[in-house]
Amino acid sequence: MREANIHGAAIEGERHRHLAALARLPAPLSPVGVVVGSLFLVASLTPSLIPRTPAMQGVLAGAGFATGYAIGVFARWLWEYLEIPPARGRTPRHVLRTSHALCALAVLWALWRAPHWQNQVRAVFGLAPEEGVDSIIVALAAALAFGVLLGAARVFGFLAAWFSRSLGMVLPRRMAGVLGVSAVLALVIVLSNNVVLRIALQVIDSSFRQADALIPPDTAPSQEAYRTGSPQSLIAWENLGRMGRRFVSSAPDAADVATLAGEPAQTPLRVYAGLPSANSATERAQLALAELRRVGGFSRSALIVITPTGTGWVDPAAIEPVEYLYRGDIASVAMQYSYLSSPLSLMIEPEYGEESSQALFEAVYAYWRTLPPQARPKLYLHGLSLGAMNSERSLELFDVLGDPPQGALWSGPPFAARQWRRLTAMRNPGSPAWRPEFRDGRFVRFMNQHGSPVPSDAPWGPMRVVYLQYASDAITFFDHRDLFRTPDWLYPVRGPDVAPQMRWYPVVSTMQLVLDMTLADETPMGFGHVYAPSHYVAAWREVAGIDDWSPRDLTRLARVLDERRAAELARDEDEGGG
Repeated sequence: MREANIHGAAIEGERHRHLAALARLPAPLSPVGVVVGSLFLVASLTPSLIPRTPAMQGVLAGAGFATGYAIGVFARWLWEYLEIPPARGRTPRHVLRTSHALCALAVLWALWRAPHWQNQVRAVFGLAPEEGVDSIIVALAAALAFGVLLGAARVFGFLAAWFSRSLGMVLPRRMAGVLGVSAVLALVIVLSNNVVLRIALQVIDSSFRQADALIPPDTAPSQEAYRTGSPQSLIAWENLGRMGRRFVSSAPDAADVATLAGEPAQTPLRVYAGLPSANSATERAQLALAELRRVGGFSRSALIVITPTGTGWVDPAAIEPVEYLYRGDIASVAMQYSYLSSPLSLMIEPEYGEESSQALFEAVYAYWRTLPPQARPKLYLHGLSLGAMNSERSLELFDVLGDPPQGALWSGPPFAARQWRRLTAMRNPGSPAWRPEFRDGRFVRFMNQHGSPVPSDAPWGPMRVVYLQYASDAITFFDHRDLFRTPDWLYPVRGPDVAPQMRWYPVVSTMQLVLDMTLADETPMGFGHVYAPSHYVAAWREVAGIDDWSPRDLTRLARVLDERRAAELARDEDEGGG
C-alpha cells in the first residue's frame, strides 16, 4: 500500500512538472539571449553583397536575433551546468533594465540606419538610392520571423523536457535528458525528411515536369531542316523540353549575325536533347551526337559542348556573343539532366548533372577525335553556375592530355566546384581571391567586369580555360568555413562591386551570404549572378583567341548585345510580375 502511494505521488509530481514546463512556453526572454540577439540583429542589417528589400531585411534580422538569442541561452545554460559561482543568484533588476534599454537603443539605431546601409550597396551597383524606406516594415518582419522561430524552439524544448522526465522515472537523470533530446530531434528529422520533404519534392517535381512539357499555342517547331525539333530532326519538338525549345528557337539567323559582324555570315547551329528524348544520360548523349552530325555541326569552325543549369536553361548572354564572334560559323550542343532549379538539383540529385555532362562530352569528344585534326572544329566547353561545376567535372585532364580540346569558359562557378576552389586556393601570392592569378596564366585565367589581370598578349598553352566571375556573386564565394573567419575576398583590395562598408561578423555574415545567394539572380546585369554579354565577349575572345574584329566593331557588338539582354530581362521581369 505504501509503495502504491509513493508511486502515485511520483506520477502526480511528474504531471505537475509537465504542467509547469507547459506553463513556461510563454516565459520571459533570457537577458543574456536578448543581448547577444540584439548584437546579431544589428550586424545583420549592415551592408552585404546584394541589395535587399525591407521585408527581406526584416526576415534576416529576425533570424539573426533568433540565432544570437539561441547562442546566448546556450552560453548561460553551459555556465550554470559547469556550476561557475558568478552564475548563481538572480540578476539585479536595475541591471536587467539597463541592458534591455541599451539593447532597445541599439536595435532602434540599426533600424534607422538600415536604409542608409542598403543605399550604400545600391550605389556600388549603380542603382538610385531608395528614399523613404519604412523601417517599420523591417521591424515587423523581424518580429514575426523571431516569433515563429522562438515558438518552434520552445515547443521543441517542451517536447524534449517531456520525454526526458518520462524517461527519468526509469533512467538516470542526465541519461534521460540526452535520450529525450535525441528522441525529439530524431522525430523532427524523420517527419521532415519522410513526410514534409517527400511531399514537397513530389509536388515540386510534378510542377516543374508539367511546366517543362508545356508548349505555348503560339510556339511551333521550325520547318528548317538544320533546326533541332524540325520534321527532319532526330529529336521531336515536344521532347526538347521548355528550355530546349527556347534555346534552339532563339538562335540568331545569318542576316542578324551579318548585320553586327559587318560581313557575310552563317546561321549558328544549336542542338539540344531534352529529358524526354531518351531514357538514360548515355542514350540522350548518343542521340544528341547523332543530331549534331545530321545538322553538320562538325563541319563548322568551332563546336561548344554546353552543360545547362538545373532546369536545362542555357543563358543566351553566354552563347550569343561567341556565335557573333565566329560570324555564325559555329555549332553548340546541350543536354538536359533535370527539371529542377539549380539549388534543388544540387541538393536532391547532384550526381545527375555530373553524369549527364560526362556522357555528352565523352560522346562528342570520342567522335571529334576520329576526325582529321585539320578538318575538325575547335572544341570548347561551357557552363554557367551549376552547369559550370558539372562541366568542369566532365573534363578529366589525364584522359585528354594527348589530344585536348581547345578550351573552356566557365562562368559563375558555385562554391562547390572542386577544381575552381583548388585553383583559387593555389593562386599566386598577393593576387585577390575574387580575381586570382594562377601561375603564368598559360592554362587558366580568371576574369570579371574589368577583364583579367593577365595581359591579353601573354602567351597561352595548348588549352585555354577562363573563369568569369563577379566578386558580388555569393553563389561563387560562399564558404561555410567563413562562419568563424574573415573570407579572403573581403581583405583589401576587395572587388569593385563589393561595398567598401561591408564588414565581416562571426556567424552573421554567413547568414547574410545565404540570403545573398537567393537574391543573386535578381541583381542588375553585370552584378551578382547575372552575367552581361559584353563580359562574355571579352571572355570568349580570350578562350577562342579571336582577334579579327576591330575595336570599334567589338564595342558596338558588346553594346548591342547588352541592350538586347537588358530589354529581355526587363520584359521577363514585367511578365513575371504580372
